[in-house]
Amino acid sequence: MKRILLFMPFLVFLVLGVVFYFLLGKDTQYMPSALIGQSVPPFQLVTLKGEKLKQTDDLPKGSYLINFWGTWCPSCHVEHPYLMTLAEQGVTIIGIDYKDQQTAAKQWLRDKGDPYALVLMDELGQFGLDMGVTGAPETFVVNAEGKIAYRLQGVLNAQSWQMIKAYL
Repeated sequence: MKRILLFMPFLVFLVLGVVFYFLLGKDTQYMPSALIGQSVPPFQLVTLKGEKLKQTDDLPKGSYLINFWGTWCPSCHVEHPYLMTLAEQGVTIIGIDYKDQQTAAKQWLRDKGDPYALVLMDELGQFGLDMGVTGAPETFVVNAEGKIAYRLQGVLNAQSWQMIKAYL
């Protein structure tokens, strides 16, 4: 019995080593969404222009991105030029102006350009809550079947695009 106790520190060290080995190389920033494989949750939002009430049925029929952004978000300033590039390449992007003011958002898009096929206002953040958004920017990939295929927390850039474009 005493001999087994002598090996206990070695066994604990061995178990910890195996655990650390399997965690090496994993993206510690990636947090999967509970909505992966599911449809976009139902919503009713007005457009940025305040014209119409839009619902889930008004979303595009092909693959597209849903991008949560806000004028108050410093990372959204960094991300915006790359969204313009993607829009020029024909990527359909639905913008959700998240917890923002309508006038500030309109001015932002006038100044920086509008990469979005449709911009919806989520002033209270209810749709963001339904989508599990933890902050802005956050982008969801919706595939051609209308299912959420991927969630990106943080800035969408050339590097992250290489990883997520396969989900479209």
